[in-house]
Parts: sequence; structure tokens; C-alpha cells
Amino acid sequence: MTAPGGHHADTAGKATGKEGAAQGDRVPLATVLAANAVSITGNSLTLIGVPWFALDTTGSPGKAGLVAFCAALPVLVSAIAGGPVVDRLGRRRVSIASDLVCALALATIPLLHHAGLLEFWMLCALMAVNGLFHAPGEMARGVLLPDLARHAGTSLPRAASLYDAVSRGARMTGAAIAGLLIAFMGSDTVLVLDAATFAASALLVAGGLRGVPSAEPLRDGPRLSPARYRADLREGYAFVLRARLLLGITVMVMVTNGLNQSWSAVLLPVHAREELGGPAAQGLLVSVFGGCALAGALLYGAVGERFPRRAVFTAGFLIGGTPQYVVAALTDTTAPLLVTLAAAGFGVGVLNPILTTVMYEQVPDALRSRVMGATTAGVLLTTPLGGVAAGLLVERVGLTTTLLGIGGLYLLATLSPLVFPAWRAMDAEPPEPMADGGAAERLSRTEPSTPAPAPTPGGTPPRH
Repeated sequence: MTAPGGHHADTAGKATGKEGAAQGDRVPLATVLAANAVSITGNSLTLIGVPWFALDTTGSPGKAGLVAFCAALPVLVSAIAGGPVVDRLGRRRVSIASDLVCALALATIPLLHHAGLLEFWMLCALMAVNGLFHAPGEMARGVLLPDLARHAGTSLPRAASLYDAVSRGARMTGAAIAGLLIAFMGSDTVLVLDAATFAASALLVAGGLRGVPSAEPLRDGPRLSPARYRADLREGYAFVLRARLLLGITVMVMVTNGLNQSWSAVLLPVHAREELGGPAAQGLLVSVFGGCALAGALLYGAVGERFPRRAVFTAGFLIGGTPQYVVAALTDTTAPLLVTLAAAGFGVGVLNPILTTVMYEQVPDALRSRVMGATTAGVLLTTPLGGVAAGLLVERVGLTTTLLGIGGLYLLATLSPLVFPAWRAMDAEPPEPMADGGAAERLSRTEPSTPAPAPTPGGTPPRH
């Protein structure tokens, strides 16, 4: 992988020792998949455990939304500023440090709670620390995927589908565990287990990515001065702003991620508490959603390349978005929502493989971390507001009205691929890969022949 301002060692062919993995070596790819599986299992624990912990300790949907805001805002800050730093420090090092800090922050919450010392502001602060550090770690692992797929002898679309399928399966497992643990042992137990998943992820990356050149720090580029950092940061954002499809996807996913945050942080927990019988029902719903999303990702990996990306992407978003809000507003039983979320899971399962594939096809290696940082910041822009806005709306206008209103906004957002012509570029042939970092740098200063997409759309916002 080529890093900003210089080059890593060539990893396309065979290498030995510490120079890199040989072609066909699947250990680094398996390591990243395993680390993500462990980490995202913990993500599901947090996604369910933290809102319930906030509701249990405060009794207020508004305060639960504020905790979600404090967790999500630092994710946005680190995504905005972190892209140029990841390559310089080294993707392996960033991933390990990120996971260890998050493990410490999450473990501190139940420890303070059991000691009788936990104040509400402390909960918000510790979740903010978790949010600030986890985004660079996820970014560091994600940008390695093309190189690791090449080493493993796997096509990029299949690797992207496998990457997302593993994430979906972990999310399904974590949600089921979280619901049961909260119901029988309390929400603070979930936070302890989540801290352990971060520590396990750090250990996997520390051992499995040792000696992988693209995971090591950039050593032959210009020194990272404030001026160089600002130039690197500007270059990533300039690429996004020039690419009309990339900009359109970023705006669309920015809106839907904010709405998804309102669902996961406030609306579903409140609906489960008031209508569905408690956290076990929520765990079942999220688990079924995750299982069907896993099936959708695997199905796309098997046959998805035969179909136009824009059509599949639009259909997946329409199925995976608005219906769950409407059904939750109109029913007070679990079964209809369970069926709806099963269908939504299949729809959402195809989204990330499509966007991941197009992202890596279109963005030059030398700009990958910077562009991914810029697009990640863009798609997270509304996430901090999603939970706090939903909490305030539920307290003022009620749960049903809030669900219907947010469902309507979701529908408008997901119609954009059918309205704007720039989305047709999603099915265009990818340009030839850049042969060197200089070519990539030149491309970054001109209009891209085919714009690149943004990463990870809705359904499941990044870990928070």
C-alpha cells in the first residue's frame, strides 16, 4: 500500500521474512477478520448495553440520548483529523493503541458504578474517550483490506463481502448475548465484557499483523510537520468534494447514519422497554437483523457481481430503512417488527460490500487513508445529533410520532440514487490502478474519471 507522501514496500508479489507476506498467505487477512469479529461483538454489547445502562441509572430518554451524543461526537472529531496520522504512526500501532484505550475507558464505567462513585458527567466523559479513540483503530484495519486480499489470493469484492459478513455475524452474536446479559445480570456486566473484546482485538492485531509492510509506519515520506499535515488533510477533502458520486453518497449516508443513531441509541431501547417486554426482546430483534444482514452480505459475495450496483444498493436501502420505523410505530408486539427487521437485514447486508468495493477500486492507494478519513467524517457528521434529538423528541411529542417522522425522513434520503444522475457512475468500469504514488498524487489534483464512494452506510453506525 502506498502511503501519503511516500511508498511502503511493494507487497504485490512474493516476499519473505519481515518484508511481507507471500502471495497466498491468508494469516493477515484472517487476523483482521478475527479482530473485527471480536471488536464488533463488543460493539453490539455497547450498542445495547450503554443505552440500557443510561436508562437504568437515570430513567430519562433525554439523558440516554445525551450519552449517545457524547459517545458519537468524538468519533466525528477523530475521523475529521485522523486520516493523515494513521499512515505515519502505522496502522498496526494505531489499531492496538486504540483498542487498549477503549478497553480501559469501558472497564472504568462499571468499576466506578460498583464503587458508588459514578456521576452522570463521568459516564459521558468515559464514553467520549471511547468514541475518540476507536475510530482511528477501525480505520487503520479497514484500509488494509485491499493489500490483505491480494496476499490471500482473494478478489476484492469477495474479500469485502467476507469482511462485512464477519462483521454482521459478530453483531448478531453480540446482540443476542447483550440482551440476555442485561436481562439476567445487568447492563454493567455487558460493559465489562465489551472492554474484554477490545483487549482481545488488540492482542490479535499485535500478533497477526507483525511484519506486514502496509501495517507498519511510513518511514520514507516527508516529515509530518503542521504544514504537511494540513496539506494532507486538505488533499483528502478536496478529492471528496471533486467526486460527485462520492460526495452524493457521503451526504446520503450522513443523513441515514444520524437517523440510525436515533434508532439504536433511543427509539428501539425505549420501544423495547415500554412495549416489547425489555432488553431480551431488543437483543432478539438486533440479533435477527444482524443474522439476516450476514446472509445478505454472503449472498452478495456469491452472486452480487452479476447485478447493477446502483439498483441493488437502492433496493437494499429502501428495504433496510423506513419500514422498521413505521412498523415499530404501528405495533406493540415483537413478531411484526421481527419480520420487518429480518427483511431489513437482508437489504442492509448488500450495502457495505458494494461501497467498500467501489471505494477501493476508485481511490488511489496513496490517498486511501486520507480519503477514508474525510468520508468517514462526512458520514458521521449527523451521528452525534441523532441520539440526543431522538431523546428530546420522544419526551416532547411521544414515541409514535417520533418514529413516523424519522421514518419519513429516511425514505426521502434513500430515494436520492433514483433522482440524481451522478449515481449512475456507481456502475462505471473502474479506472486502471495507479502504478506509483506520484501518479496517485497527480490524480488527486485532477477531476477523478470515476468518483469514489463513501464507506460504511447506515443500518449499523461505527462502533460507539
